[in-house]
Amino acid sequence: MAHHTAGVDERSDRPPPPLREDLVLVDAGRDRHGEPQWSIQDPVTNRFYRIGWLEFECLARWGASPARIRDEIAAQTPMQPSLEQVLELVDFLEHHRLLRAGPDSTDRLAREAATGAAWRKLSWWLHHYLFFRLPLVRPQRFLGAVVRALPWLFSRGMVTAVLLLGLLGLVLVVRRWDHFTHAVMDAFSMSGMLSFACALVVAKACHELGHALVATRLGVKVAHMGVAFIVLWPMLYTDTGESWKLRRSRSRLAISSAGMLVELGLAGLATLGWVLTEPGAVNSALLYLATTSWVLSLAINASPFMRFDGYFVLTDLLDFPNLHERAGAQARVWLRRRLLGLDEAWPEPFPRHQRRSLVLFAFATWLYRLVLFLGIALAVYHLFFKALGIVLFAVEIAWFILMPVTRELQHWWSHRRAVPRRFRLAWLLALGLLLLLACLPLQTRVSGPGVLHAERELTLYSPFPARLETIAATGRVEREAALVRLSEPDIRRRELAQESELDLLEAELAGLLDADDGRNRDSATLALHRVSESGRQAARREQQRLVINAPFAGEWQRFDRQQTPGQWVATQEPLGVLVAPSTWVIDAYVPQDEVHRLSPGARVRFLVEGHTRPLAGHVTSIGATRAEHLSHTLLAARHGGPLSTYEDPEERGKLRLERALIAIEARLDSPWTGGRQAAGQLHIDAERQSLVGQFTTWLASVVIRESGF
Repeated sequence: MAHHTAGVDERSDRPPPPLREDLVLVDAGRDRHGEPQWSIQDPVTNRFYRIGWLEFECLARWGASPARIRDEIAAQTPMQPSLEQVLELVDFLEHHRLLRAGPDSTDRLAREAATGAAWRKLSWWLHHYLFFRLPLVRPQRFLGAVVRALPWLFSRGMVTAVLLLGLLGLVLVVRRWDHFTHAVMDAFSMSGMLSFACALVVAKACHELGHALVATRLGVKVAHMGVAFIVLWPMLYTDTGESWKLRRSRSRLAISSAGMLVELGLAGLATLGWVLTEPGAVNSALLYLATTSWVLSLAINASPFMRFDGYFVLTDLLDFPNLHERAGAQARVWLRRRLLGLDEAWPEPFPRHQRRSLVLFAFATWLYRLVLFLGIALAVYHLFFKALGIVLFAVEIAWFILMPVTRELQHWWSHRRAVPRRFRLAWLLALGLLLLLACLPLQTRVSGPGVLHAERELTLYSPFPARLETIAATGRVEREAALVRLSEPDIRRRELAQESELDLLEAELAGLLDADDGRNRDSATLALHRVSESGRQAARREQQRLVINAPFAGEWQRFDRQQTPGQWVATQEPLGVLVAPSTWVIDAYVPQDEVHRLSPGARVRFLVEGHTRPLAGHVTSIGATRAEHLSHTLLAARHGGPLSTYEDPEERGKLRLERALIAIEARLDSPWTGGRQAAGQLHIDAERQSLVGQFTTWLASVVIRESGF
C-alpha cells in the first residue's frame, strides 16, 4: 500500500505529456441532467470519446501537474475532485494514444515493438477472426449529390405515404393470411434460399443507404461503407462515427433509426406489391423482399442487447452513451455486493430505481448473448469440417462465454479476504450442498417422446376399386360383424354370364346322353362345364371379398365420415380402422447414452399431451441398436413433433432419425379410452445415477463420438 501511495505521489507532481495537436474538441450539448458535455475526436482512428464537465476542466488546465489541476478546479469551480480522478483521466488519454509520446510512452512503444508485430499474437488472430471490417467505397460525394437532388425523400409527406401504403399492405395480407403463409413455406427450397439471400443483400443495402443519407443530410461525414465480418458472417456497414459531433440527441436518433425505418418501409411496400401483383417472378421477388425485411428489422436490428440499431436507438432515446458497459458495471458491482457482501463503491451514482433498471437490463443482455453465442458456436461447428469446427467451437465458447466469467471470478478471488465471514460460511455451505447433490445418485428417470396405440389394430381397404354399398357406424363391433359392403358390377355380370353358360352346358349334357355320338362329345362338354363352374366360383369368391367382416371384436372407427353409399372407393383409400381396445402399447425413443440404465420390466409413466394424469405401465422390450427410421410420423418435427428427421434417400416415404436414439416398447397396465393413438412423453424408472456420473458418461460419449475424424 505504501508503494502504491508513493507511486501516486510521484505522478501527482509531474506534469503529464501534452495532448496531441490533431485532436478536436466538439461541443456535444448537455446530458439528460443538464450538465455540459463534449466529445474528443481522434482524426487518425475516427473515434469519439465523450467527456463531462470535470474532464473538460482538467483539459483546460492541461500542462500543470495533476495535483495543481485538482487544486485549481477545487478553487475555481464548485467541484471537489480527487487526485485519483485526475490520474484516471491521464491513464485514459494515454491508453487511447491521445497524448504525445513522452519518456514513459516511448519506453512502452519500444517494448511493444520488441515483442513483435501485433499480427503474430494469438489474440490478434482471435479478434480479427471474430470481427473485422473491410471498407469498400468512400461515398461522400455520391451521398451529397443524392441529398441535393432528392430532398423530397426526407419530407413528412413521403414518410406518411410510405407508412400508409405499408399499413395497407399489412391489412390486405391479413385478409389473405393462409395464402401468404403457404407461399412462404413453398419458398423454402434451394432456389428459394438463393432468392432469400439476394433479397437480404438488397434489404441490407437499402438499410445502410438510409443511415448514410440521413447522416449526410444532417452534416455528418460518412467516411466509408463496406462489409463487416462477424464470426466470418458478412454484414454491410456504414461508418457514421462522426454523428457524435451532433449536439442534439434527436439528430443522432434520426441517424441510428434511419436504417430500420427504411427497411420497415421497404417491407411494407413489398408486402403491398405482393398482394397487388399476379403470381410470377415479380410476385416471388416481392415476397422474398417483404419477409426478409420484416424478419431483419423486427427480430435482429430492433434488439437492444447487441450493438445493432436497436441498441443505438435506445441509447439516443435515453441520451445514455455506452449503455452496455455502464449497465454491466452496475450489475457486476450489484452481484459483488449481494453475493459476496463486498462494500464496493458504485461506478456511477444513480437513483435506486434507475440502478435497478440498469442491473435488470444487464442481466437480460447477458442471458440474450449467452443463448446467441451458444447458437453461433454450434453453427460454426456444423458449418466447417469436424477438426476445424471443434477448434472454432472452442474459441467461441472461450472468448464470448468463459473469458468474461473468468475475469469476474478472478476479481472475486482477488478480493476474497474482504468478504465478510457470514458470506464465506454461506458460500461454503451452498457449495457443499451442491457437491453433495451432484454426487448422490438421485437421477432415477429416463424420458423420451412416444406414441400410444393399440397393440392390435387393422386398417381396412377395398380389395379393388368398388362401389360402396353400406358401412358400419363408428362404435363397438363383435367378431365377424359386417363392417363394409361393396359391389362391383363387372364381377356380378361375369357371375351371371357363367351361370347362364352353365345352364346351357347342363342342358346340352342332358341331350347328349341320348345322341349316337354322345360319348365322343361328352368329355369336351364336361371340360367346358368345369371351366364355367370354376369361373362362377371365382366370381363368387370376389363377391365375398367385397363384404369385409371384423376378424376380431373391437372398436370400429371410420376415417372419412363423408363417405356415403353409391360412392366409388380406390384400393389406396382407407375405409376405417378396427382397434382391439384391450391391450395398449407405447413406442418411444430415448437417448442412446441413457439406455444402459434401463431394463425390461421397469415401471413407466406415460403423460399424454393435453392430459395431466399419467398412465402406468412397464417396459416390454429395448432396442439392441440405434433406431434408424421413425415408425410414427406423428413424432417428426415436420409434423409438429419433437424429433428431427430427414427423408431417407434410399427408401422413399421413410423418415430417418438425426439423433442417436433407441426404440423402447412399453405396455399399459389398463386400457386407454382416449382415442386410437396419442403422442406424449414416456418416463421410465431407471438405475440411479448422480449428476456427476451422468455428466461424466455424457462427456465420455461426446469425446468418443467427436474423436473420429
